[in-house]
Amino acid sequence: MKLLNFYLQEEWRLGVKTERGVLDVTASAKRHGLETADLPQSVGQFLRGGDEAFAALSAHVRRMEQEGEAELFLDESALKLGPCVPEPGKIICVGLNYKKHAEESNMPVPEYPVLFNKFANSLAAHGEEIELPPESAQVDYEAELGIVIGKPAKRVSREQALSHVAGYCNVNDISARDLQTRTSQWLLGKCCDGFSPLGPWLVTADEVGNPNELEIKSIVNGQVRQHSNTADMIFPCDEIVHYISQYMTLMPGDVILTGTPEGVILGYPKDKQVWLKDGDVVEIEIEGLGRLANVMREKRGNAG
Repeated sequence: MKLLNFYLQEEWRLGVKTERGVLDVTASAKRHGLETADLPQSVGQFLRGGDEAFAALSAHVRRMEQEGEAELFLDESALKLGPCVPEPGKIICVGLNYKKHAEESNMPVPEYPVLFNKFANSLAAHGEEIELPPESAQVDYEAELGIVIGKPAKRVSREQALSHVAGYCNVNDISARDLQTRTSQWLLGKCCDGFSPLGPWLVTADEVGNPNELEIKSIVNGQVRQHSNTADMIFPCDEIVHYISQYMTLMPGDVILTGTPEGVILGYPKDKQVWLKDGDVVEIEIEGLGRLANVMREKRGNAG
């Protein structure tokens, strides 16, 4: 399934992309008298509900596709989307996880996964404008595969790791390089508001298949900048989940950003580095996960 988080009639709703359009799960549940105990009506409820929630939602979508009224199916292009995972407890990032990206960053290939974190303020949706912080002159893009946890994972084996994953999504790990490299800690350059667009969909693991064999791209103003495959990761998805779970319990809704391939602006020769600017359109495309697009904007006015 392809799950969406969208805003309609002053509330956030759960949608599922189908051939008939986006099923408004929240509206269809109300029409059929279904409570949240019967059917998840938000992305968070779906993730926390585990296998039972997956089975209930799958059955409901099949039934609505066959019997549901046309007005329950919406035009995706007309929807105001939110981040496809709206309330992650943790956003954990893996740095330098593609060999060529480590090389273009002039950093050694890591022996262990390089971990850092982001926070909920960095979340943004497909189609949302991203404010360029005026304190930075070096804002960069990073196409990344996002892993979304669906079952608690504590000290899980590598063989069992992916069974704890609910699904996957596109993420742009936007990075202010001048802020990132001020100190040995990268956090400041990674955690500005809106610096983690993710979406448009959360695609369930059963539909994605092997996450370690997915084509990945970033496109800026129509020009392909990054083009690789998740098979080139130094630490693949199962190893990442296994490794992190040895040290902290992963919970439903946690998001792991798995690193970016070569082709970021930081890797260009200094005389070729043109950092993101007002009006630039950045698109992230990962095989089977749709297209995440955002426009960069300079700050307008002052906060009140």
